[in-house]
Amino acid sequence: MKIYDPIHVRNVAIAGHGGCGKTSLVAAALYTAGATPHQGRVEDGTAPTDHDEQEIQRRISISTGLAYAEWSGPDRAPVKINLADTPGQNIFLHDATAAMTAVEAVVLAIDAASGVQVQTTRIWEYAEQRQIPVICVITRADHDHANVERAIDSLRERFGRGICPVQLPIGEQRGFQGVVDLVTPGARLYTSGGNGKARSVAVDNAYEDATKAGHEALVELIAEADDKLMEEFFEKGTIPPEHLSSGMHEAIRSRRFFPVLITAAAPNIGLDALLDFIAAYAPYPTEAGEITGSQAATDGQPLTRKITDDAPLSMFVFKTIADPFAGRLSVFKVRSGKVKNDETVLNYNRQTPERLAHLSVLQGKQLTPVGELHTGDIGVVAKLKETLTGDTLGDKSAPIFYPAAAAPEAAIHFALEAKSRADEDKVGIALHKMLEEDPALHFTRDEQTQEFLLGGSGQQHVEIAVAKLKMRYNVEVKIRAPRVAYRETILGKADVQGRHKKQTGGHGQFGDCKIKMEPIPRGAGFEFVNDIFGGAIPKNYIPAVEKGIQESAKRGYLAGFPVVDFRAILYDGSYHDVDSSEMAFKIAGSLAFKKAMEAARPALLEPIMAVEVEAPEEFAGDLIGDLNARRGRIEGMVPRNGSEYIKAHVPLSEMLAYQSDLTAKTQGRGSFHMHFSHYDLVPAVQAEKIIAKARAERGAVAEEE
Repeated sequence: MKIYDPIHVRNVAIAGHGGCGKTSLVAAALYTAGATPHQGRVEDGTAPTDHDEQEIQRRISISTGLAYAEWSGPDRAPVKINLADTPGQNIFLHDATAAMTAVEAVVLAIDAASGVQVQTTRIWEYAEQRQIPVICVITRADHDHANVERAIDSLRERFGRGICPVQLPIGEQRGFQGVVDLVTPGARLYTSGGNGKARSVAVDNAYEDATKAGHEALVELIAEADDKLMEEFFEKGTIPPEHLSSGMHEAIRSRRFFPVLITAAAPNIGLDALLDFIAAYAPYPTEAGEITGSQAATDGQPLTRKITDDAPLSMFVFKTIADPFAGRLSVFKVRSGKVKNDETVLNYNRQTPERLAHLSVLQGKQLTPVGELHTGDIGVVAKLKETLTGDTLGDKSAPIFYPAAAAPEAAIHFALEAKSRADEDKVGIALHKMLEEDPALHFTRDEQTQEFLLGGSGQQHVEIAVAKLKMRYNVEVKIRAPRVAYRETILGKADVQGRHKKQTGGHGQFGDCKIKMEPIPRGAGFEFVNDIFGGAIPKNYIPAVEKGIQESAKRGYLAGFPVVDFRAILYDGSYHDVDSSEMAFKIAGSLAFKKAMEAARPALLEPIMAVEVEAPEEFAGDLIGDLNARRGRIEGMVPRNGSEYIKAHVPLSEMLAYQSDLTAKTQGRGSFHMHFSHYDLVPAVQAEKIIAKARAERGAVAEEE
């Protein structure tokens, strides 16, 4: 394919709420640009950027799909538009934001029937945080319940007066047939289901007044963003087309202006106008001038690099794809310099050389070989040995490190168990490949319960990972709610003696210790104090007493859970010159611990999670009531952009099935994340049930053994 210099490259992420038509929009754009022979459809599994088996089956985008369109706008040289089709489900937001680190603009898709939704706001906030320009696109304008004017009003209400249409719809809902251009007034009419190419016509009389008013509003907003344009506007009452064009480009780039376009992907209406607009007005990579990295991977001094072909080569890997046939695919953006096929570069993060064989660009799942890529372009290379997502590669004589997007903490964990012995051997290798592809997946082992835990952003995220294990790697596993890692502690004090005496043939066994046990602050763990004076117990036996107490504490007292947050003070004892040994004092320490637990008011502790729930305001009351019913303690509520952020502390045992309940209560519009906060006492009623169940399970295991 043709090699594009930076000024003729446009990198855009198509982002928005799940189900608003992003993937269909990309499919229609690719067909309109001639990049695909047919217009792909999500419904029949032919959308170019939704090619994963789970995406086809579930009809949702799970990870960012990449494609490109070569497009020649009116009176313009061809440009290459790299399209990143990002997922819209909340649980896959991390993948969308990772892709947004590699683009110069976000095309924010808004459903004409629904207007601004929860994920719309989140994407906007992320773009605002990173100062990425936003181009708004109303999708599905042909829908039976579409209302373009209402959707634009919701944008203005949420994001301010910088929102401004650059098009008007011709027709409504199923009668939608084209758009009026407000930049250079004229109309585009389309054949429904056609090739996406419009025929230009004069603006109909019915739209003249609205067109004039829309053009004037657009001109005024652009003039406000530039002092020179404002002066020209006051002098002439308008802005010449050439000045309006350049002013609009700059206003978009500086985030003072957010244009709104109108499309319908299914009948392929408005896609050529969208491609024209991106080619003409979206920022190109070198406009930023320079990019900031650091001199070291962590805590390094800031280091800037010019975004130009003439600078030393630097490439940032923002995504990894585990392809069952091609192996590991590393998707990168050329941040500076040029990269050529078969070039050897240095992975700065791992200090290892990597050979870039088979340099390509992605068109959905198809790899198109390229000879070289210039600054700002996006490419992919297969089978790099050491490189992972977040790594920077480039010229070994000019190292620089670019920051990687932070991987989110797991919101939920499930216990994972292989279905067969053969699967046990393969599950680790398969999961390792999946973790390379999806940094939001977490695979750990709980030290207390000894369970393997698979964590993710939500239940569906984990279920999809399990389905991929089976379909891609032929590994079958079962998931279930994990065991809760309870702890035991003491609430009172005890003063006891542990005495072990056994006489057999030959040497006997004798160990005698006196200890005091008392509670210590929550989270302090275990303390051992040696308060022996006068040699009541020889120094070489004292560690054995401590070990006996620790080992017994690990086995628990009430229900087999580890005992924590207590202090053991060894203050007296006795020994025998012949019969005493380390083993005898270890047993004595264990006996003393058990007696102390009987007297020190043992209690059960449970993990408490710090939970943050986000949902539209209308659901806040029900959600607070639900969290209270789960023994939660509400810490506060913060309203933001039409949503409520509820913070609470809730026992982990009450949160194991929260994902599905939250989805049902908020019509899929709520989300949450949680992390461990602290341990706290279990109420007596619940504690009795937990202890009884744990003892029954231990009894069943003992019988089996």
